[in-house]
Amino acid sequence: MQIQINTDKNIEGNERLVAYYSAEIQEELAYLDDKITRVEVHFKDENSDKSGKNDKKCSLEVRIAKKEPIVVTEHGDTVEKAFTGAMVKMKRVLNSTLEKMHQH
Repeated sequence: MQIQINTDKNIEGNERLVAYYSAEIQEELAYLDDKITRVEVHFKDENSDKSGKNDKKCSLEVRIAKKEPIVVTEHGDTVEKAFTGAMVKMKRVLNSTLEKMHQH
């Protein structure tokens, strides 16, 4: 599973951030490692320098071999909350998608 972490200019995409979220993705999606080819994470601070409620955005894009990419988005007060919410949504969608694939 290839993992790519992207940030906008308002969120510092340092090595620590990349290592932390890459490890979280590996752990959370390990049970699907043989099915997922790529995961992309996009972090964005929608209010830039201004503070605001739910202004951090996390988009997760997961690619399963021979399928269209699956994308979910979540907003939160912090990058961590946005990521956690997006991961919950993604696991739900992936489980549903894989269930449908097994039925065919």
